[in-house]
Amino acid sequence: MLKTEAPSREHAQLDQYPTVELINALVDDQLNAVKAVQAANARIAAAVAAALPRIEAGGRLIYVGAGTSGRLGVLDSVELYPTFSWPQGRALALLAGGREAMFVAVEGAEDDLAQGGADLRATAPTPNDVVLLLAASGATPYVLGALRAAREAGALTIGFANNVDAPVAGEAEIGVTLDTGSELISGSTRLKAGTSQKIALNTFSSALMVRLNKVYGNLMVDLKPTNAKLVLRAVHLTMVATGADEQAARAALAQCNFHVKVAIVALIKHTSIDQADALLEAARGSVRQALAD
Repeated sequence: MLKTEAPSREHAQLDQYPTVELINALVDDQLNAVKAVQAANARIAAAVAAALPRIEAGGRLIYVGAGTSGRLGVLDSVELYPTFSWPQGRALALLAGGREAMFVAVEGAEDDLAQGGADLRATAPTPNDVVLLLAASGATPYVLGALRAAREAGALTIGFANNVDAPVAGEAEIGVTLDTGSELISGSTRLKAGTSQKIALNTFSSALMVRLNKVYGNLMVDLKPTNAKLVLRAVHLTMVATGADEQAARAALAQCNFHVKVAIVALIKHTSIDQADALLEAARGSVRQALAD
């Protein structure tokens, strides 16, 4: 039996716990998700290093999963645009059962190996693409079908699984094993297995975006201000990075369509928006390098 499916030896009387004790047990067990990701840090770092040159060459991030794992892939993919201005066409998510499976379970979809391959091939994968394959069990047929199709196309494959020696991790070029063990509610991998995948994906994509010069210091200077909250955040980030007051920050941002990077360089270098844009272009989007030039 897979470790993620095996009954937990802890808290066998869980259903009889007082509510506060029940909550404590569920929350405490989630700490094991963090430990599992920490144990896989070196593999995640290797995945970022392998992905970077392909993404710099124009490749895409393609997430593949079923059920909870697939939904976590969708979540990571859609958040890259507002957070880092990552083009939506370069962050795709394939979910077993299609779009409707995001909200309603599609029975049997995860068992279709052929459909996984067909869905991946429909994205027209290239050798510059990076395919992230997610499966708590590590043996989901839909995900394995996509993995094999991605390898045939020469794309980089990174497999995330929650069981040791799982096919998804073993067949991928880079396997990331998040060994979370038995779930407190036996077999419910939406618990710490899902949490570990969320942490691992956040870590991978955030680290990749840092390496792509979308962060200056620890400021997310390439955000897309798609709502009022993010507009205010853009103003605040510009003020923090430059020391400018709100009026000056807003004025600079208004001239560059609220592109924080450009406003920062223009304000610190005391140059025009066009010149700041050119400096960033020459520095491959690095604010730090553009300021040094």
